[in-house]
Amino acid sequence: MDSKKRMSPPSATPPIRRRRFVVAVVALLAFIYFFGSPFRLPATLKDVSGISRAKIASLVKGSPAAANVDEIFGLLHLVTGDSEHEHILGHTEGFDPTKPVDLELYAAGTDNIDWNKRVVELNERYPLVVFSKSYCPYSKRAKALLATYELSPPPKIIEVDLRDDATQVKTVLTRLTHHSTFPNVIIRGKSVGGSDNLQALHADKSLRRKLEAAGLTIRGDIP
Repeated sequence: MDSKKRMSPPSATPPIRRRRFVVAVVALLAFIYFFGSPFRLPATLKDVSGISRAKIASLVKGSPAAANVDEIFGLLHLVTGDSEHEHILGHTEGFDPTKPVDLELYAAGTDNIDWNKRVVELNERYPLVVFSKSYCPYSKRAKALLATYELSPPPKIIEVDLRDDATQVKTVLTRLTHHSTFPNVIIRGKSVGGSDNLQALHADKSLRRKLEAAGLTIRGDIP
C-alpha cells in the first residue's frame, strides 16, 4: 500500500445550498427578462433628479404614519407653510387634483415629515383655517363674524384667489370637504361649511362651543 496519502478528487456534485442559490438566481433573471424589473420608483418620483438618501430610505421603509393621515392635513401643511409663495400645485406636471394626492406632493420637497406629529402641530397652531376669496362678500361676512370672537390663535386666512394654484386648491378642497364655494371654514381638519353655515352656528350658540372645543380662546364679548 502506498505510504503517501492520495488526494481524493473534489466532488462533482455541488452542495445543496449552492444548487438552490443557482436555481434562485436563474429564476430571478428569468422573471426580470419576461416581466421586467419589479424595482421601480414611485410615480411621484419619476423624472425627478437629485433624490436624496433620506427620500430613498423613507420609500424603502414605507410611511405608516402618512397612511393614517387625512389628505386635508397635507393641503393645510402646504398652504399654511407656503411663506415663499411657491404655489406648487399649479406647477406640478401631471398633477390631477380630482384624484387622491400623495402626501409627499404636499410636503413640497421636505424629507422625513412625521405626519402624525405634523397633524398635532397644525391643530395647535392653526386650529381654524378659512379658505377665502379676497373679493367675495360671503368670505368678508364670515371673516367679519370671526373677528368679533377675537380668537387666539387667530384664524389662518388663505386668500385662494391670490394664489397661482387657485383652481387646483379649489378642486382639492371640493373633493375633500364636499363644499365647493367660498369661504370654506376648516376646524381641526373638518369643514363646517361656508358663511351661511357659520352664521347659523353663531345664531344657535354652538359656534362658541366648537371653537373652544378646538382649543381656541375667545376674548370677544360673545354671549
